[in-house]
Amino acid sequence: MVAIIDYDAGNIKSVEKAFSYLGATTVITKDPKEILKADHVVLPGVGAFGDAMGRINEYDLKTTIDSIVANETPFLGICLGQQLLFDSSEESEGVSGLGILRGEIVSIPKTDEKGNSYKIPQIGWNRLSFPREGRLYKGIDEGAYVYFVHSYYLKAADRSIVTATTDYSVTIDASVESGNVFACQFHPEKSADVGMQILRNFLDV
Repeated sequence: MVAIIDYDAGNIKSVEKAFSYLGATTVITKDPKEILKADHVVLPGVGAFGDAMGRINEYDLKTTIDSIVANETPFLGICLGQQLLFDSSEESEGVSGLGILRGEIVSIPKTDEKGNSYKIPQIGWNRLSFPREGRLYKGIDEGAYVYFVHSYYLKAADRSIVTATTDYSVTIDASVESGNVFACQFHPEKSADVGMQILRNFLDV
């Protein structure tokens, strides 16, 4: 069973539909007991870092997420769900994240080092590069396109956890893997066949 954590952060139904399409049994829940008995757990997310952490704390879900990680249950953060795994974000100064992984969440620059302009938020399809082998990307070719919607991005402190990057004014850490914890800045549930393969690979962990 895949538990999709419900903390009122949006995009949950599309994540549920994607896993159901792959034949997985899903439950959308904020009940710690339901989450802790799942075989796989997903933290989706669309919106602001501070608002999301406020709801996670309101529903007392941080302890549950910490237990999932400690129990080595496969855990996937999607979009804002990746950012929340880290300590803090420039988007919401003074708000503590989950602190499971180390790194900075910073705003995407509007211009690159050559002075070229970029629209923020980044909305659309971008190519992935794979600095190291990641279990989510088994069977996926270098340069595969996935769908992004974001204004902030991860700069991981530990480069060894970065499994995918993309370029959009700067190099963006698009995906990470550390033990049983996986995350991606893009939306696999909206990334067509490539995204379905990524979610299928997660289910195989």
